[in-house]
Amino acid sequence: MKILFIRFPGPKAQACLFAFLANTVSLVHAQSDEAHALPAVVVTASRVSQLQVDTIAHTTVISAEDIRSSQARDLPALLRNEAGLQLTQNGGLGASGGLFMRGAETRQTLVLLDGVPITKTDGTGTVSFEHIMLDQIDHIEIVRGNVSSIYGSGAIGGVIQLFSKAGYGAGQQASVSTELGSNGDQKIAFGIGGSDEGLRYQLSAAHIAAGGFSAINTSQKPDANPDKDRYTNDTVSGLLAKSWSKGHEAGVQFSHSAARFDFDSPFGTAVDTHYGKTNLSSYSLFSNDKLSEGWISRLKLSEMSDRNANQYNTESPFKDNYLSKTRTAEWNNELKINPDWVATAGANHQWQSFVADDGSGGLYDLKRAADSVFGGLQGTLGRHQFQANLRHDHTESVGGADTGFLGYGFALDAHVKLLANVSTGFTAPSLGYLYGFGGNPDLKPEHSNSIESGIQYANGNSVMRMSLFRIRTKDQLTFVFGEPCSAITDPCGKFENLTRTQNQGLEFSATHKWDAWSVRASLTLQDPIDLDTNETLRRRAKVLGSLAAYKSLGPLQYGFDMSYTGQRNDDTDILSDYWLANISSRYMLDKQWSVQGRVANLFDTRYQTAYGFNQPPRAVFVGLNWTH
Repeated sequence: MKILFIRFPGPKAQACLFAFLANTVSLVHAQSDEAHALPAVVVTASRVSQLQVDTIAHTTVISAEDIRSSQARDLPALLRNEAGLQLTQNGGLGASGGLFMRGAETRQTLVLLDGVPITKTDGTGTVSFEHIMLDQIDHIEIVRGNVSSIYGSGAIGGVIQLFSKAGYGAGQQASVSTELGSNGDQKIAFGIGGSDEGLRYQLSAAHIAAGGFSAINTSQKPDANPDKDRYTNDTVSGLLAKSWSKGHEAGVQFSHSAARFDFDSPFGTAVDTHYGKTNLSSYSLFSNDKLSEGWISRLKLSEMSDRNANQYNTESPFKDNYLSKTRTAEWNNELKINPDWVATAGANHQWQSFVADDGSGGLYDLKRAADSVFGGLQGTLGRHQFQANLRHDHTESVGGADTGFLGYGFALDAHVKLLANVSTGFTAPSLGYLYGFGGNPDLKPEHSNSIESGIQYANGNSVMRMSLFRIRTKDQLTFVFGEPCSAITDPCGKFENLTRTQNQGLEFSATHKWDAWSVRASLTLQDPIDLDTNETLRRRAKVLGSLAAYKSLGPLQYGFDMSYTGQRNDDTDILSDYWLANISSRYMLDKQWSVQGRVANLFDTRYQTAYGFNQPPRAVFVGLNWTH
């Protein structure tokens, strides 16, 4: 892989980004001997429980403590500070958007909720992550790079797995929290969970409402209505599991989110109004069984549905309705060969469906099946570490795909490790891409190959990793426009396999905890390009950086997070680079009660992640929490 050189947008950005990177490195080095505990345990990187520092793929964890310290309300606000991740939204809380991991398209990054894929089968190419609030989420694991051989279609960029609160811990825990914001925002949430005599249970619920602001910029989109775009979200999730014998547990888990929102459109007139609602539902039955001393079997039956309905109040009002649903049956097996080696094997069957009325005479009722088998082997020989995975997927109407992952690690000493991997991946076109609005039944899957090398330093609570990566994708799906779009119901073209893309770059992440401090930092330098035109991919920044630091001082915790996103192009328009900063604090009144406060967008930065759509201005929030 050739070394990548990327020019920063300006000397000020260059100095600031390298300053916080250098400071983070020096802090970790100076305090490494004061670390107190082992890093997190993860399961997403290989489907096997392992220490985060033992993963060959670049893996990070956002812990429950990290989520609580950030005081972020939704998933996009939390993920924007992670290495290699860039998010876009057509407005504020609840607005639709996209997620680019290592420059990959949104459809090329797999998002899981408790192992259930949040996969939309429509033609948007997005995931409804904007409707995922954080009060039900315990922690998040992020695996960067192509892991299609482990998870199948849609994992070219990587995997983000969300883990709900699941009732672990002896006894019963309960919590209630409320929050008010300066723009009429409000939140109330509660949870109860615990375990007793082999029974685990958890029930969580939250209501969030945002007063909103005008998401669309009328100086750029003069035909839009400049009214406020409000948002509400009601979420409930739960789990009930029982260990009926030693090594055997069965249970049921669910999550349901009902969102209501206003949205803006540049089509029509300045008095038009648009409303929408989205219901996300996830249900699963699972059985985890230790069949022998070295054999663990996990069986899960699940359903994930995304139902969206929009009302367009224009001169000629109309509605559209979409239902994307994926049912999955999956069997995973973990086979411990000896203390140093473990094998995995499994099979997956999906029933995918897409039902829609697009509001302009297009009625769809589409179905297909997808099957896969997969296996892996990983282990160590002295200072050498190995991981190999193979997978075969067959998607009805698309065909088969074989993918593989081969990884290697070499421990230079007890704390420093060299790492490398190569992999292949694919993404099958969705039902909506094939047969929906602007669909093309002749589409082929996207195929990719990736290569990565890096170095990791780990010592107790200090984990630093730097990676060089390159990913190339052929037959990438692109919507090709035909005649000019004249209305929101006009497809104006169709999907095609036209583009070859590449992204290569350097990625750095660091977490460090010592005494009263907790620090996270990231830096990404990349060059995501269309190989056919040699132009930078739409909305991708070449430079991303973040720094977050929190300190506990007796009953008081306070801190900040800040992020930098470089200049991007959005078709023919240029989106300026920007800095975004937030501050927060929490004070424990006693063992059960605490008050908190934060200022989001501290410097009231005016910025856009999609041309023509504003992002939230500065806002102040205060809250009260009770735990028992």
